[in-house]
Amino acid sequence: MNGAESLVSTLITGGIEACFTNPGTSEMHIVAALDRAPEMRGVLALFEGVVTGAADGYARMAGKPACTLLHLGPGLANGLANLHNASRAQVPIVNVVGQHASYHLRHDAPLTADIEAIARPYSKWLRTSCSALEVGRDAAEAIVAARTAPGRIATLIVPADVAWSEGGAIAKVPKLPVPPVPATKTVERAAAMLRTGSRTGLLIAGRALYGNGLAAAGRIAAATGGKLLAPYAFTRIGRGAGTAIVERIPYVLEQAAEKLKEFRQLILVGAPAPVAYFAYPGKNSVPVAPECEVHTLARPGEDCVGALDSLVTALSPRGAQPLVEEPERPPLPSGEITLPGLAAVVAALLPEDAIVVDESMTSGRGMMAAARGAPPHDWLANTGGSIGIAMPLAVGAAVACPDRRVLCLSADGSGMYTAQALWTMARESLDITTVVFANRAYTVLKHEFFNLGFGNPGPRALDLFEIGRPDLDWVSLAKGMGVPGSRVTTLEGFARALRAGFASEGPVLIEVGL
Repeated sequence: MNGAESLVSTLITGGIEACFTNPGTSEMHIVAALDRAPEMRGVLALFEGVVTGAADGYARMAGKPACTLLHLGPGLANGLANLHNASRAQVPIVNVVGQHASYHLRHDAPLTADIEAIARPYSKWLRTSCSALEVGRDAAEAIVAARTAPGRIATLIVPADVAWSEGGAIAKVPKLPVPPVPATKTVERAAAMLRTGSRTGLLIAGRALYGNGLAAAGRIAAATGGKLLAPYAFTRIGRGAGTAIVERIPYVLEQAAEKLKEFRQLILVGAPAPVAYFAYPGKNSVPVAPECEVHTLARPGEDCVGALDSLVTALSPRGAQPLVEEPERPPLPSGEITLPGLAAVVAALLPEDAIVVDESMTSGRGMMAAARGAPPHDWLANTGGSIGIAMPLAVGAAVACPDRRVLCLSADGSGMYTAQALWTMARESLDITTVVFANRAYTVLKHEFFNLGFGNPGPRALDLFEIGRPDLDWVSLAKGMGVPGSRVTTLEGFARALRAGFASEGPVLIEVGL
């Protein structure tokens, strides 16, 4: 058994079932090992940013890591933007990167790079395997590191001679560490705050935003009058009819401050304290009111669900039923395209148990609110602010959940960062309906230009924020990558295309002209 075979076999033994990849010469022995391992699904992408974003989406929905396989330092560098998002999402990924054979490095061949230096900012665990005998053990430790709460990126660098040398051994994956539950006094402090009657928000993240965690949070809110909040940059949230009511903190600083000004107490459950994405001259970067007391019930890495369960026990909310979203769908609108109209169409047609991947910061800003009463579904967001996440994230979510329909909401500008994901959707026959809002501009940058005190942009500045001349043709782009598409100009047309997309087998793209 060579090193590559021991690597792949150990990953499979450790429960990893999917490998998202764009390999090269240095990784050919690992590819050969994958060729002999039907238990591992290999998913090819045409750009490494799709690879890393797909691994993120897979982890969010599967609750366990996939692995990547990237080609040397440049391949890793191409994937860094979405590794940044994945690190902020706090999801588990085993990030495997090939390296030149150890004896080849001294020649400083064209693709030679300091891979450890490139990987270090986004890797909570990082190692270069030194021998075929050790690579299986290294892979096992990478799995444990990735699955250590709340979820981490573990990067394993495998030199080509380690992969092809004999002497490999399959390693047993050690027992996964159990995340700690917060101390009793920490729970008691949160309970005491909620009993005061002072206006209290619970800012929840991670596993507290879906499943049992969200149900427990809903009981707490119902019993105490506390309000459940989600960060703007959340990883995954369970939503729809019957789920606990959670309000998202807005992206815009002034809107966030307006939403949070009522609270005199804020309890953090797996979430950091709110902060603006950027600094603005003369404005406070913290939207929380100065007189608001902030208490951390559970830090990232602690058992958020266990913390909420302990808080339920401490409060003893007898008979308290969670305040949940009522089933409600808006009627299908008609006429010219408007942003509220588009949101209403999505809310009216969203299938039960759908997964919504959302990177439509301006055109799709009203989507979540409109769909709150739709059948139960999951919503995934951009956690790190690096754009180009939606389509890759949708790929990973669809691979993880093949029986669920995925709706991908993308802007045209951010979609161009990783449009290659459409090809992977077609190749893998993934049930993804991608909606591209074609406003032909980086609209959010126009707002930011104004917010920074410059007023409306002049013609030269405006030219840097608009992406027309020529206009992008998303229907043709999608067709060229094997995805059927259509362009819609009315709300009736959007409804027809969306309904057809949800009913289709394989991917579909809808370009919405704005």
